[in-house]
Amino acid sequence: MIICKTPRELDIMRHAGEIVALTHQELQKHIEPGITTKELDHIADTFIRNNDAIPSFKGYNGFTGSICASVNDQLVHGIPGDRALKNGDIISIDIGADYQGYHGDSAWTYPVGTINEKTGKLLEVTEESLYKGLAEAQPGARLSNISHAIQTYAEAHGFSIVREYVGHGVGQSLHEDPQIPHFGPPGKGPRLKEGMVLAIEPMVNAGRRHVRTLKDNWTVVTTDGEMCAHFEHTIAIVDTGYEILTKAPHKG
Repeated sequence: MIICKTPRELDIMRHAGEIVALTHQELQKHIEPGITTKELDHIADTFIRNNDAIPSFKGYNGFTGSICASVNDQLVHGIPGDRALKNGDIISIDIGADYQGYHGDSAWTYPVGTINEKTGKLLEVTEESLYKGLAEAQPGARLSNISHAIQTYAEAHGFSIVREYVGHGVGQSLHEDPQIPHFGPPGKGPRLKEGMVLAIEPMVNAGRRHVRTLKDNWTVVTTDGEMCAHFEHTIAIVDTGYEILTKAPHKG
């Protein structure tokens, strides 16, 4: 069942999303060669709690981190640990914050130092594919229009869409209906309605689309060892289209 949020619930979720966005901003200051993923996790955990929220991922189905920190060929669900970042790496950081019982959820992939041209293109195309999908998030439109726009854009640039992991609804639960693939034909699935809150999160591989899970039962990696990227926003469907909830407040 897809749960449409009330105006009051959306106000709370805007605040949750803002905390997630500000946590991303804080972590960006520290992403440089030499820092460990565990250190980034500690920074994020402290920041979220100092903003009157709780890390959504901490303890979720037994996950030990407050963020997911996935490096290079790690796609999602990387467990923070002692791995130190190196120049030329990329790191996907997925952050969730529970504020007054409602979740915000956003992932971004960051360069570490100077990255090569191919990897830079991967990040650029994956981020742009997210916004291509969001442009289809309009009241009355079919859900799979989002999926199709993402797939079409990423594949047109020679990259592959991961199919095993999908976007999802967000609310009082971190994962709600509907599931949102990032591939497929347009014109399918439920019609979008005002008050729906969705996490759209294309996951794109530089090589083949196939992935596998490591023995830790969490970390997902590309089967060919190629780089991969992950970008995600939580949005609300509104009368004019969509509103990004996981954005930092405008300064000035």
